[in-house]
This record gives sequence, structure tokens and C-alpha cells, in this order.
Amino acid sequence: MSDVIFGPVNSRRFGKSLGIDLSPALKQCNFDCVYCELKGAKPVNNMQEVVSVQLVIDSLKSALVKHNDIDVITLTANGEPTLYPYLDELVREINKIKQNYKLLILSNGASIIDENIQKTLANIDIVKLSLDCASVKCFKKIDRPHKDINIDNIINSMKQFSKSYKGSLIIEVLAVEGINDKDEEFEKLNLVLNDIKPARVDISTIDRPPAYKVKKVSMERLEELANKIKSLHVSIAYRKDYHGKKENFSDDEILNLISKRPQSIDDINMSFNDETKIRFRKLLAEKQIIEENIAGAMFYTKNLKGE
Repeated sequence: MSDVIFGPVNSRRFGKSLGIDLSPALKQCNFDCVYCELKGAKPVNNMQEVVSVQLVIDSLKSALVKHNDIDVITLTANGEPTLYPYLDELVREINKIKQNYKLLILSNGASIIDENIQKTLANIDIVKLSLDCASVKCFKKIDRPHKDINIDNIINSMKQFSKSYKGSLIIEVLAVEGINDKDEEFEKLNLVLNDIKPARVDISTIDRPPAYKVKKVSMERLEELANKIKSLHVSIAYRKDYHGKKENFSDDEILNLISKRPQSIDDINMSFNDETKIRFRKLLAEKQIIEENIAGAMFYTKNLKGE
């Protein structure tokens, strides 16, 4: 097995994932994000070192023989996978051999402005794009993009792509202390995200040592920021050592809460006390609450059909 294949790794958001690294030798990215776990590097708009499609496919075939209990095959890179020049061909070849597994790509979202990239992404089951800021100043400060990249063009292209895409579109927002953790930035994001209408919004903060001297936000603040995203399925990446305040909600309070923002299974485990969990399970059994699987993450929302 070559170094383009890694894992499987367990993901709370996507299940058991077998990874494909399209830039295994060095960082090749059109962003130089302050929070990136890779060493800082000047943004580029194309890959200089490229692995062959045949190498990737041969390596994947070998890996699938060994690992037959995965949920997703994940396209990623030490950098940005959509810069891979043969991405369309690669996606077509993977789709021929992927069996019943889902194909996922983890992208910073910048290449969505390219209509050819949009056509390629349309053939991927789950597309995860990053959107850390909706304002120009904040975007440049946190993502440090290539000079030719414009956040307004990215946002407009995400809206366009979302209208025609048939798979699961996930938008990820990573909060950094003192940069995009302000109320006004998340209020702008809320407006933009409700125009894009992704299947799910993943909100997280710094988890690994970053390239630059920036800090994560607290879990309490992350929850506050997540609550500013309305009417969408929002998944918070809770730290394993975090234990939130357990609330005691009545039936009506539970239904009111999940009607405003669908709750993930992590939300419920983090914030419902034992009595509330009993009430929640009763409402679920009565079908006043319905369960939804959004690209591998379980959510609960109010049953508006009353069935």
C-alpha cells in the first residue's frame, strides 16, 4: 500500500473513513490558514508534485481488500484536494470500484468558483467545504488565501452549487479566538449559510497544534456561536474531556428547542440530564420527534407532519 492511502480512522461525523492523500509529499494549498496543523507555506493555485491516477486506484483497490468494514472513502490532501489536476478522472475511476461505500471530499471551498470543479464534485456523495468567515477582512485574516481568491465569489458559487447538487453538502466553520469568534461574524455567516442551505453545518475550533500563534475558543463559546446558526442542522465538535451543563427540560421545552435547531446526538448527551433524556425518548417513541441521518451524523427534530 502506498503512502497515498491512510487509515481507516474513526470520525464522529462521517463514520469509519479510509483516506486518500492527493499530496502526500508536501503541502500544496491555495490557503495558508492560521489554524492549519501543517507548517505554513505560501498559497499556490496548482500542484507541482502530482501522484498518478493509476497509483491512487491501485493503492485503493489493495486497501479495500484489507479494509472492508468502512463507511466512507475520503479524498483529502496535505493542502487542497481540488487542486489535483486529474480529479475528474480520479472520481470517475473511484466510483467504478467503491462498492457500497460513500465517497467524501474535504475541501477548503475555494475551487468551487470553477464550474468544472462543480461538475466533478457533483459526482461525489458527500462534499465538505469550509467557510470560516463571510466578510472579506475576516476571511483574509484567518484563511490567508492566494491573492486571486475572493470570498464573495466563493459564497456565490456555493449557493449555485447547492441548488443543483444531489448529494450531502456539509459546510465546516472553524472558530479561532479573536478572529472569527465575534457575534457579528457568526450573524453574517448565519445569513449566508441559510442562503446556501447545506445539509449540515459542522462547527469546531482548533484541535491540533496550529501553524501560527492562534488560540482555540472555549467549548462554552463554541456552543454560543453555534446557536447563532438558525434553522439548519448544526454539529458541534465537542472535546472528549468537555462536560457541559445538564439541563432539565419539559416536553414542551424539548420540542421548542429542537424546532428552532435540530439537536445532534452529541448535543443531547452533552446538555440533557437523565430525566430530560427519558422525556426525549418518550417523545421519540410517540413520533413527536423524528430521527435524521445527515451524512453519517444523527440529528433529532420536531415532527411537523404529526404522523
